[in-house]
Amino acid sequence: MNEPTDRPIESLSQLAEAEATCKRCPLYRDATQAVPGQGPSDATFMFVGEQPGDKEDLAGRPFVGPAGRVLDQALRDAGIPRQDAFVTNAVKHFKHEMRGKRRLHKRPNNDEIERCRIWLDAERKLVKPAAIVALGVSAARSLTGKTVTIAKLRGKPLEMADGTRLFVTVHPSSLLRIEDDDDKRAAYRKFVSDLKSAAKAISGRST
Repeated sequence: MNEPTDRPIESLSQLAEAEATCKRCPLYRDATQAVPGQGPSDATFMFVGEQPGDKEDLAGRPFVGPAGRVLDQALRDAGIPRQDAFVTNAVKHFKHEMRGKRRLHKRPNNDEIERCRIWLDAERKLVKPAAIVALGVSAARSLTGKTVTIAKLRGKPLEMADGTRLFVTVHPSSLLRIEDDDDKRAAYRKFVSDLKSAAKAISGRST
């Protein structure tokens, strides 16, 4: 199956409707709903995370939980207007396991990432961002088609087949797991620096 639906998708709202019926992998069975990308259809930047978390699964919107708040603050600190950003995930359904009454995040596997890739490809075709920022290894895997490490690609812009600039950095949720305050601040500064580098690269190319 090469196309998301039998009819052409010409808008983000049509894409969201198609994603809502997706059964390409088993993750839809335990998720509340598919979580489509969100942002302007002419966004300069596309930020791609791994998958919706618990808050996102319930709200039906990406990056509305703790990691989303970190991303929003980092965008402000990097000087990237929120209205210039389209945020989405490599996988559209929340993968989790139950721990008592809590739903704990589980990383999607490569097959789940690949099966969901058609939706990310469709978002890219509709939005046509100047730059894509992969937040974490799952996003990088979806965008490059291969297993990569953050350390190897971080700070090294890539050019995708369609000319879009790709930047790879950590997922903001990783910052939340750092316990030492000094380490957390340093990691956050580096994350903001990555976003500034992406913004600078696009600004420089457009002048």
